[in-house]
Amino acid sequence: QVQLVESGGGLLQAGGSLRLSCAASGRTFSSYAMGWFRQAPGEEREFVGAISRSGTSTSYADSVKGRFTISRENAKNTAYLQMNNLKPEDTAVYYCASRVGYFATGAAPETYSIWGQGTQVTVSS
Repeated sequence: QVQLVESGGGLLQAGGSLRLSCAASGRTFSSYAMGWFRQAPGEEREFVGAISRSGTSTSYADSVKGRFTISRENAKNTAYLQMNNLKPEDTAVYYCASRVGYFATGAAPETYSIWGQGTQVTVSS
């Protein structure tokens, strides 16, 4: 069973950059697509982006397209979310998730069965 641990969150000003990491334990990390989601207080969990098993395909929410980049290093069992030009509305707890059984990206949270504990990102104006 894969376990996921996010890190790299923090407090920063608008316009700044941050890179989140998602470290996975277990041998099946490279077998499935990975996704990033976020949840702001009082809001539903929303899709941020995802990367395919091989890392050759990515997809993003319109709200982050052009600012965020997802990558993965299967040899290190780690996925990344590079966030640039951050805005106050990006403030949320960010989660990585494993899309067990799927090789391709997808935005539906119910298709992701393993989740990390989340890391807080706070962007001040």
